[in-house]
Amino acid sequence: MTSLPIDHAYRGENPVRTLGRLLRPETPRLTVAVVAFVAKHSPIWLLPLITAVILDVVVEHRPVSELWTATAVLLTVLLLNFPLHLLYVRCMGTIVRGLGTTLRSALCARMQQLSIGYHARTSASVLQAKVIRDAEAVEQMLMQCADLGLAALVTLVGGLVVIGVRVPSFLPVFLIVVPAAGLLVMKLRGRLRDQNELFRRRMEQLSSRVGEMTSLIPLTRAHGLEHAALGRVNSSLDEVRSEGIQLDLLNGRFGSLAWIVLNTLGLLCLTGSALVAYHGWLPVSAGDVVMLSGFFTVLTGSVTTLLSLAPVLSKGLESVRSIGEVLQEPDLERNAGKEEVSAVEGRIDFENVTFSYGEPGTAEHRSAVDGLTLSARPGETVALVGASGAGKSTVLNLLIGFIRPTGGRILLDGTPMDRLDLRSYRRFLSVVPQESVLFEGTIEENVTYGLREVGRDAVRQALRDANALEFVDALPQGLDTVVGERGARLSGGQKQRLAIARALVRDPRVLILDEATSALDNHSEALVQQALTRLVRGRTVFVVAHRLSTIQDADRILVMDGGRVAEAGTHEELVRGDGPYARMHARKG
Repeated sequence: MTSLPIDHAYRGENPVRTLGRLLRPETPRLTVAVVAFVAKHSPIWLLPLITAVILDVVVEHRPVSELWTATAVLLTVLLLNFPLHLLYVRCMGTIVRGLGTTLRSALCARMQQLSIGYHARTSASVLQAKVIRDAEAVEQMLMQCADLGLAALVTLVGGLVVIGVRVPSFLPVFLIVVPAAGLLVMKLRGRLRDQNELFRRRMEQLSSRVGEMTSLIPLTRAHGLEHAALGRVNSSLDEVRSEGIQLDLLNGRFGSLAWIVLNTLGLLCLTGSALVAYHGWLPVSAGDVVMLSGFFTVLTGSVTTLLSLAPVLSKGLESVRSIGEVLQEPDLERNAGKEEVSAVEGRIDFENVTFSYGEPGTAEHRSAVDGLTLSARPGETVALVGASGAGKSTVLNLLIGFIRPTGGRILLDGTPMDRLDLRSYRRFLSVVPQESVLFEGTIEENVTYGLREVGRDAVRQALRDANALEFVDALPQGLDTVVGERGARLSGGQKQRLAIARALVRDPRVLILDEATSALDNHSEALVQQALTRLVRGRTVFVVAHRLSTIQDADRILVMDGGRVAEAGTHEELVRGDGPYARMHARKG
């Protein structure tokens, strides 16, 4: 489902061509849908012709058999509308919904492939909008163009063909007057655009004010500012009401004016064709007069509909371009063809590793890690401390493989990591972040996320080792308790212990602890610290800590400063010295 015809040299290509590539596999089904639509929609342009035939039978006393033939033809087509319409809906619905699903699936798959650097510089809400709103805009464009556009096109072509066959002398008139009438109506409607835009902005401002009011309710209530908060919202409500009334009046004026213009032109068409028939200037029957009048209104409406689809087309094609930007983004984590990791001992070597953000020579360029050389033995715990911006998180991101060194190299068990399939390497790695990431699901689903066939005994043992089993068993549904969005029904300490259980159940060889206790109270920190002591046993551990008391048992402590290692050693060695660590310890002791 994620393999798309959009995976081509997209940049700079017209989105219409891209859309054509997307729809090409659906050509047979699309052909059936169009044929079914033309057949089921034929009564719209057949009705004026049948009306003309029936009227001529009455006025000119033609054979009654013509009346019955015309009636039978129209009745047959009308009855066929039901099965043909269902066939059209099934074919077109399958195409449009299938394309929307495929686009969303492809976007989600691409987001999993894009580098962490791309996600760091791209808003998650922007990507979410592409998956939801842009794909929906493409669906709406296709559906409206199919329903409204195809209807207008079939009516327009069918009507002009009937006129060209039955009253060819009037065809040039319709080819000029109908488009002109459609353009005139659209021009009148276009005057509403500015007012609609202004009203939309007022509604967006109101939405922002209401969101702001909702988020500030605790502060507002605490300081007794309810009246001030309501005043800000009410001012926006008054503006929306005023602009809405103006828009309604404008809509009323221009809607009425457009209706008068369109019907006046229709009346002129009726009068003109009647005069032609009355004076015998052209061979036009009474039925032709009625037919031409009916066709004028129908065909003008079709032209107006086609013109009104321009904004829908523009929005849909822009969404195709927007989706293509993600699907063609080259900043990928490339693992194809690289060496699979089947086992990990846990030896990590940083050899003169450097990492810089931004392009060299630009204002954004800065060095985050500079010449880091480090060898961590299997089962060793290495702690990183230092001020904010010292490079600690960058070292962890390099170790996980989220970013690649701009200089030097990192080796896993003696193999350069740029030769490894990082997805297979990460099966042997676990991360316990400062804020545990939980999703809307049960405790068991969160602990075993991504794993298959994990028994409940293993889950309970992991929870026990994480000091979490006691509070889990106390919950009404135990392991089946739903934690809420982002774990909203749990405390910070409970969420962190679940994160540790999630790491334990995976039995990783390399473990990363990113300030795992910094946001906890003393009681929760003690429970989490006990769980972490069990978790680190026999594993290569890299830990970033804010509280020095949590890393005193580390095999090695690296003090980072400006991307470099300012000093390194055990806790006792560094405290005895007169370096940055001793000063930090003295301040916090």
